[in-house]
Formats: sequence, structure tokens, C-alpha cells
Amino acid sequence: MTDRDKPSPATDCVHAGETHLPAGMGINTPVVTSTAFDYREGGVRYPRYANALNHEVVAGKIAALEGAEAARVTASGMGAISAVFLSLMKPGDHAVILDGLYGGTTDLIEGLLEPMGLRFSTWDGDPASLAGLFEDDTRLLMVESPTNPLLSIVDLAATAAVTREHGVVSFIDNTFATPILQRPIEHGFDLVMHSATKYLGGHSDLLCGALAGTRELIEAIHPDIVRLGATLNGQDLALLERSIKTLAIRVERASDNAGLLAQRLEDHAGVECVFHPGLAGHPGHSVAASQMSGFGAMLSFRLDDSVDPAGFLESLRLIRPAVSLGGVETTISQPSKTSHAKIGDEKRAALGIDDRLMRLSVGIEGVDDLWDDLDRALGGSSL
Repeated sequence: MTDRDKPSPATDCVHAGETHLPAGMGINTPVVTSTAFDYREGGVRYPRYANALNHEVVAGKIAALEGAEAARVTASGMGAISAVFLSLMKPGDHAVILDGLYGGTTDLIEGLLEPMGLRFSTWDGDPASLAGLFEDDTRLLMVESPTNPLLSIVDLAATAAVTREHGVVSFIDNTFATPILQRPIEHGFDLVMHSATKYLGGHSDLLCGALAGTRELIEAIHPDIVRLGATLNGQDLALLERSIKTLAIRVERASDNAGLLAQRLEDHAGVECVFHPGLAGHPGHSVAASQMSGFGAMLSFRLDDSVDPAGFLESLRLIRPAVSLGGVETTISQPSKTSHAKIGDEKRAALGIDDRLMRLSVGIEGVDDLWDDLDRALGGSSL
């Protein structure tokens, strides 16, 4: 197969998964709002089973984008993660997780899964140390790359090689990169998930998640998605399908903006350091360049001691302090008070997540407008 035998991600965003219907129905997927279907025709259909028309179309689009055999759309990213752990592990089983995962994932593990008898070890991200953490009953490895909120990078190919050698399922949260910039299955990963609330939805108005992987794994996880009720309704699926059609142009524009802002922030007297894999000094820059087609629209930076965090946030006029990320608008947050608030003070300190750390989700606005807002809030002391 040549490269041209497969459509580009931008084309898959628009056309993958679509169903050709009678001409009178137009070119858009109709919104199926029904929760009742005739069970005598085509098997039992029910929205909670994720097998109605809108489910199938959106899942097909996500599978194509990730280069996966199959996919499922869920009611949230945490719904997807919960279904993976509960499907592939049983009490007494062991999993390895990357140190510094999203705080909600850590809270799921500590608040629900460990009390149920599932066991976990943390990994520092070095492929050379991974095999030493595996046990006879290790079932799963979960990572993020880039990570939330410090934008650390995991070598996906090297990591997947280790998990395959030991028969461990490799699972990645690909929310920050999106399939536009990174397709982990091409590097050997088994399962990919998204908080589709973020870039796939892209407009800060949907709550949803997604899983993609081998057909065998997706079918094994599917029953627990159904049991958990972690499925989406037809109207939200239609909005998600519409949003994904513009995913490529949104991500590319926002990623370009983030790269420029990261460079400018790095030179600002009000900023102590910047975390963005596109910067040449980032420790994961070369690995990111080898496995990503762009460096993403997320960055974090630590304010200099001379800048008051509360005053900085109050001074912003265009950029909104807000939870979540991945929308067309630029937002900023303090992970210590939002995404990682449920992690203990000692753990946050060990990760370097304090009140001076700011996570910036860069949108598609004019980059100079964004820079003017940041520069003014930082005291206008760019070098």
C-alpha cells in the first residue's frame, strides 16, 4: 500500500465512517433520537449498547483517524478509562501507570480501583526500567504522551516493544496530541483513548470520550461500557461528528499558535520556565519530533517568583481562566487547583505542580492578540 492509498487525516475527519443514505436525506448523518427500535430487524438496537446509527458513524470516523480496527464512543473520557480497567483486570491483577497521569485517572485508581483489589505500580517513563516493574499478573500499562500538565514525552515505539514482549496490553491517553498529530497504534500501542470533550469536541460544549484499538480488545471492553452506562445519545453524537470534521484545521492552527507562544514565553522575564515539546531545550523534544507530526496546542509555564499567580490571572482580558481544555478559545488554569486538586500536597510537590504552574490550552485566535494579553498580565517585561 502506498501513502496515497489511505486518505489524509484531514480527509478522514470529514468523510470517514459516513453512511451513504438515500439522496432525499442529504449528505449529513441524520440524528437518530429514538430509544426504541424494532428488535425483529437487524438485531437488538438500543443507544446504551452503542449500536445505533450515530454511534456507528462516529466510531468509524475515530477508528479511521487512529488507524484502529474498531472504536467506541463513550459518555466521558473517564467512562472510557473505567471500562478499560474493569474489563481487562480483576481483583489481584496488576497494572503499571506512568507517574504523573491526569489527576482524574489517579483519583479513579486510588478512590475506586485499588479498594476493589486492583494493584498498581508507577513508572518513570524510561523504557529501560519498564520490564522490571512487570509481574506475572501484570495486565496493563497506561501512559499519556504528552502528559497533563507537564508535557512530558514517552517513547511510544520503545515502550510498546517492551509490553508486547511481555504480553502486557499498552494503553495511552492521546487527548493532548489527537490523532492529527500522533497515532500511537502506528507505534505499536494496543489501545488509545480520548477525552473527546477536549479537541475532538473542540467547542467546550460536549462531554464525551472515545476508545480505539484492535477489534478483539474493543469487543472485550464493550460489555462493560454498556454495563456502566457510559454511552452517548444521538444528539451529542451528531454534534461530535460535526466537530471532528474540523479537527485537523483546528488542531493545526492551535498547535502553530502554541509553538509561537512557547518561544515568546521562554524569553519573558516574568516566566521561570516553559514546558512544551516543540522547544529545542525540552528533554523530550527529539522523541516527540520522531513520533508526532506537530507538537500540540498545550503548554505549561511556571511564573517567576516576582509574579503573583492570582494577580496574573486577574489581569488577563482575552484568555479565560477555566477548567477543561481543547476548545477553539484559549483558556488557562492552575493544575494545583483544577486537574490535580485531588492529589495530595506531597505528591503534587514531587511532580512540581504548585500554584505558580499555569497550563495554557491555546486556541485558534490571532496569536499576537494572545501574546499581548499574556505579556500585559505578566507585567509587559518581555525581553
